[in-house]
Amino acid sequence: MGDWFVQANHGVRFEWGPVGAEILAQDTACLVVVDVLSFTTSVTVAVEAGTQVFPYRWRDETAETFADKVGAQLAVGRSMASETSPWSLSPAALRRAPFASRLVLPSPNGSTIAAVAGEAMVIAGALRNATAVGRWVAGRGYGTAEQPVLVVASGERWPDGSLRPALEDLLGAGSVIAALRRFGRSNLSPEAAIAAAVFDGVTDAGATVAACASGQELINSGYADDVAIATEQDACDVVPVLVDGAFVATD
Repeated sequence: MGDWFVQANHGVRFEWGPVGAEILAQDTACLVVVDVLSFTTSVTVAVEAGTQVFPYRWRDETAETFADKVGAQLAVGRSMASETSPWSLSPAALRRAPFASRLVLPSPNGSTIAAVAGEAMVIAGALRNATAVGRWVAGRGYGTAEQPVLVVASGERWPDGSLRPALEDLLGAGSVIAALRRFGRSNLSPEAAIAAAVFDGVTDAGATVAACASGQELINSGYADDVAIATEQDACDVVPVLVDGAFVATD
């Protein structure tokens, strides 16, 4: 594909979903994956507690096999959490669950994006750690035309499996890009600039996420606490970085 599709010559770039991540990662030094109402918020909560988080692409029987292989507990779907399996994709449930030093977190969106990043540094970003991520990324020299950073909004899935752009992920990605700009990264692609502008134009990100389609889905399903945690703007200073297959906190 032509250079225009990878937003060439820009230091900060923005794209949607696993396919976009795989294409643009070919010319990326650092990739920030953003999945606000599930994966990356859960990663921040777990890593904040000292847990190593192994992303896994499939929610099937192979996830349990993988967890056994890496000596980790397995997180299940929100509705499947129980006394014997208290770890799930719910950030609120992860806060309540017993400490696990290693945790496998299956996610067909966020984990897949991490898996297709190639040689790029991979970071988990969310509304709750956007400023920390921007500071960390810019402070290590990423976000220039020579060392570009790609911010990927995971999005959700329609019933046919196609990508559903999700407002919460646009806001999360925009918050990371806005933070990068505050820390001196001004060479934004038009796509990245618009994502940051969307975030800057929202006066109450928490209320907006709670009212949007994905937020209402969770709230009406009994997971309002997950939405509240996901919208704790800049409450977390942890920057989860993928190292040897697991997200860990780094200095």
